[in-house]
Amino acid sequence: MQIDFTSSERSTLGVEWELALVDHESGELAPRAPQILADLAHLNEDGDRLTNELLTNTVEVVTGVHHRVAGAVDDLRATIDQVRGPAAALGADLICAGTHPYSRYVDQEVTPDKERYATLIDRTRWWGRQMMIWGVHVHVGIDSRDKVLPIMNGMLTYLPHFQALTASSPFWVGEETGYASNRALMFQQLPTAGLPPQFETWSEYEAMVADLTHTGVIDDHSELRWDLRPSPRWGTLESRVFDGIATTDEVAAVTALVQCLVDDMSDRLDHGETLPSMQPWFVRENKWRAARYGMDAIVIQNAAGDERLVTDDLRDLVTTLEPAADRLGCLDELHSLASITDRGASYQRQLAVAAAHGGDLRPVVASLVREFDEGLSADL
Repeated sequence: MQIDFTSSERSTLGVEWELALVDHESGELAPRAPQILADLAHLNEDGDRLTNELLTNTVEVVTGVHHRVAGAVDDLRATIDQVRGPAAALGADLICAGTHPYSRYVDQEVTPDKERYATLIDRTRWWGRQMMIWGVHVHVGIDSRDKVLPIMNGMLTYLPHFQALTASSPFWVGEETGYASNRALMFQQLPTAGLPPQFETWSEYEAMVADLTHTGVIDDHSELRWDLRPSPRWGTLESRVFDGIATTDEVAAVTALVQCLVDDMSDRLDHGETLPSMQPWFVRENKWRAARYGMDAIVIQNAAGDERLVTDDLRDLVTTLEPAADRLGCLDELHSLASITDRGASYQRQLAVAAAHGGDLRPVVASLVREFDEGLSADL
């Protein structure tokens, strides 16, 4: 099976941000997406900017193609500003986290009239119905197909860093799970989700897609919902590991990290370097550690098995990536990663709010609403 990869301008950007709608009074998830999407159908006249998702409590904001992180974030803000009015008129607020602290998955509505969603639920049943989860996807343009898989394999080294920074799902149906990212381990229960294989050649990737298509596992490569995956149609590497991110500033910081890493690796390939990668069993262990311990995770750094606290490794990584950030015009956004480590990742902030209110999770949703509206300057 031949899969053509559309070459993109190097290190261009696109971001997809899944947002949950919650009732203004109760904080419960609210199935208001169909009405909002109908009201704002004009936003998609020149390409998708606001789309539905699996559940009717979710809207996804999609940017166009940008060269700079600031442009992509401004794009997100502009669309979100359009969403606020119709949402408020329906008594709904916007939040983003990997999971909702207390709403029940059995009460949620699957988006109707979408064959691919119906097929997903029919095939995956109990696990599929539990996909009451939200994330952020970042696309970065790759200028040559030959770079895609080496960069994807290299990026797997930093998967726990992505997971820890964005971990935002410590609760599930009213219960504290003990995990920073419960979403990460739930989502990988779907048969085509989770960690990608580490392919050496594009033909190996094509052969796998051919096998899965032939046996009816998928209809096409877009149904491979890996944490990192090639996106041949757009000519990008898509990073999908992130939990739902609470604020635009955090989206900007994480997007800058991804763009800088991909650009740095692309530059190293251009200079004839071989990118380092890690054994699949180390990659798998790192994902679990970051999902379990978040910012307190001790991560495996390399194929030799060296280990380090993820926040210490992040600080040095930012320094290493400063030349790429300067080249890409996102130095401020990259440096703002420090605000996450200083203030705490979303899961830490949510746990702190719950503890301050005797375990009541309604204030957690209220804090997520405030953070989405006001940013990390919002008082807990």
